[in-house]
Amino acid sequence: MHRGVYFDGWFSRQHCYHPSLPPRRLRMVDDLVDYRATVLVWASMGGGSLSLPYLEQEAFGELSARDRFYGFVNDSEFVAECHKHGIAVFGIVFEAQGWEFPVELDDDESTVLSLNELRGVGTRGWLGLREFSQNRYPRLWKPVEHYFPDGLVNSLGERVTDLIEECVARDIHQEPCHARWVECPDREHQCYYMDRNNPVWREYLKAVIRIQIDAGVDGIQLDEAELPMGAFQYGACFCKDCLRLFRDWLLAQPEAQRSPLLDGVDLTSFHYGEWLLAQGYDFKSDREHTPLFGEYYRAQCAAVKRHFAELADYARAYAESVGREVLVSGNFFNLDPSYLALADDVDLIITEMRNTTYRQPEWYRYVAAFAAHKDVVVVENPYGGVVPELVDLLSRGRGHDLFRLSLYEAAAFGASMTVPYGAWMGATIQDAFYAPHELATEVQGFIADHDHLYAKESWHEVAVVFSVASTRELIGRADASDNLANARDESVRVPYRVVTETLSGGGLPFDVVIFPDGETAPDRVSAESLVGYRTIVLPDCFDLTDRQVDALRECLDNGMTLVVTDRFGESLSAQRRSALLAHPGVRRGEADDIAALTPGGPQVTLSVPLGVNAHRLPEGVAVHLVNYDIDRDEHALRRTGEVTVSVRFDGAPADTLCEAVLHTPDAPEQTLHVRVEDGVRTVTLPDLGVYAVIELKGART
Repeated sequence: MHRGVYFDGWFSRQHCYHPSLPPRRLRMVDDLVDYRATVLVWASMGGGSLSLPYLEQEAFGELSARDRFYGFVNDSEFVAECHKHGIAVFGIVFEAQGWEFPVELDDDESTVLSLNELRGVGTRGWLGLREFSQNRYPRLWKPVEHYFPDGLVNSLGERVTDLIEECVARDIHQEPCHARWVECPDREHQCYYMDRNNPVWREYLKAVIRIQIDAGVDGIQLDEAELPMGAFQYGACFCKDCLRLFRDWLLAQPEAQRSPLLDGVDLTSFHYGEWLLAQGYDFKSDREHTPLFGEYYRAQCAAVKRHFAELADYARAYAESVGREVLVSGNFFNLDPSYLALADDVDLIITEMRNTTYRQPEWYRYVAAFAAHKDVVVVENPYGGVVPELVDLLSRGRGHDLFRLSLYEAAAFGASMTVPYGAWMGATIQDAFYAPHELATEVQGFIADHDHLYAKESWHEVAVVFSVASTRELIGRADASDNLANARDESVRVPYRVVTETLSGGGLPFDVVIFPDGETAPDRVSAESLVGYRTIVLPDCFDLTDRQVDALRECLDNGMTLVVTDRFGESLSAQRRSALLAHPGVRRGEADDIAALTPGGPQVTLSVPLGVNAHRLPEGVAVHLVNYDIDRDEHALRRTGEVTVSVRFDGAPADTLCEAVLHTPDAPEQTLHVRVEDGVRTVTLPDLGVYAVIELKGART
């Protein structure tokens, strides 16, 4: 398991300004070594969204003797120092961000006197992508032709002289969109939401990638990987390139499959925005029911896949051309199904959770399913969750158990939660998230020392299907707020969420199995991929592909049980649906009925409520236990008292898994007595704190 660090390095008691991260120091590397870090994300060289010359200054700029006195280094030097300790550094490409900053310059415009935070000196102006593309400050920056000798030409064959005007995402009224979640409302700077569907912007991003690779990064992290679909929240995008790709998408459809709404419409000149406005739609209110939205969504998903892969392939090819290899990842924000098709193009899954809470095992099980056999690193989100509260508690010497819980829970349920190191606190809070050094060192040390107890393969009896085609719209409605609030509409019932919350709330381990729609992401579901489960739960799976139905039918014929809740198989022919439901292995149940969801009985029974996840090891199994009993007054976890745990492992011979060792962060290892009866292993544990792992192995002698 990777031990990641969310390494923005922003300053305490100040805004977390994008896109440029604060200068790095040698002392930071010492801290990372203490944290046993293996990978840094959001870590280096973000300034390309301001300009390429600025990015080069971040990467290779000269430092003064005064800077050196305190161990400051430029970003390429910082990367090299990390390499001495086996720490991989990802360069961050803020794909959606195009910045303009207020600046104060000397009289001949050759020196920056202040930038972003102004002092009231010199000559006032603006500094950013627009000025770079116009060669506005020749005494400050190299000309754009230094990086693009032939200039930049757009899809209409026009020479580009304003990157922002050319590449910004636009709403249905052709107004430019802003990335509001990174603009500080009490500052004058402006961040425009850029559109990767524009080929000019992709060429610019490739230049950013080249500079980062030349500076030695181990990986390229493409932030806002779903670009420009994140602009849906602003009623976008209707720029010329998005309109063109949608027009081409519709023209490529067989006429018989085309929406009847387009009967009589000349698609060669079709303008989706004007067509919607003429019917009274603004692409903001009730967007999911806007005419042709489903087609537009699928067209954008295809473009996201195509253009993300283009940049990922370019990064690898450029690195190879200079004798290097690099990893590629993105920001798979909350792992929405629209990201599924991108998983094939990355080496590591990096995700920024939408809502950070003190209990979310069911979300981590989805994360593990999404990542499959790839490593996954998670960072917290300051919007719509507990992070501001936790930061405040830690600043007052409280909440240490809550921080421990956030990291141990992720590790227990199949992911790696990063240690925050000056991590983002949003655009309104003037602070950064630093965990107490000794606390972070303690947690990371335990995880590192017990790395052998973490695995990507589980030993669970129950799998819950996440059907993309069936669940996508409901989750879209429940999570419809913008990313400044990240609110959830609890009035929208999502059966998948009800099922997974019911199981995790009952302390029952489960896997998630993702059923893609076969169009926005490839459908690879097979009976072989479902082997090993007693029960598969299908919550509201009304839209299934033929391939998925064939796999489920084969599972039934092999003795597996299917539990169906809510709607089922409405996309199938009536005959095929009836035949499947009539199979003796199919059960009907309510999404919140834990007994109905586990017809074979519970795999785990506990004398005390705990979260449970079983990692299958090469020579045994590790049962991870997470305590969620939070004392809200003390902001700490209540200890459990003695705990009895009984677990069933299908397929394990009765004379195996008979030796048990208890691993906890707050006590020495302890050997436990194992009682085996009817295939169930039972152990009794002493008083537990936040987290514990039971390692079962060995054979009876």
